[in-house]
Amino acid sequence: MMTMMKAVNKLHIKKGRTDEVLQRFEKPKSVHTFEGFVVMEVLKKTDNEEYDELFISTTWEDQSYFETWRESRETKKSHSSKNGKQEADSGPILGNELSLYEVVFQHRPVE
Repeated sequence: MMTMMKAVNKLHIKKGRTDEVLQRFEKPKSVHTFEGFVVMEVLKKTDNEEYDELFISTTWEDQSYFETWRESRETKKSHSSKNGKQEADSGPILGNELSLYEVVFQHRPVE
């Protein structure tokens, strides 16, 4: 039995630069074309004095679909960087943390 899963990438963003990062998620990208993809949500949190946070949440029919997308993305990323290393810059993202969750219950409106 397949179990839906949710991947949540929490991004720490320099104060005042959140909109710069949000622009990257304004329009659908290739993740939306992958088999097993259900939905993406982008959540914004600005009540921390040190930094802002964005939560990029994707829901998948099964973890195997997420892993297929992630492997494809990592391959593309490694080929686009010089010698497999990305250069450090002073961009808006301070760091990130990826968490994976099993979707145990999901309640939807009655139709």
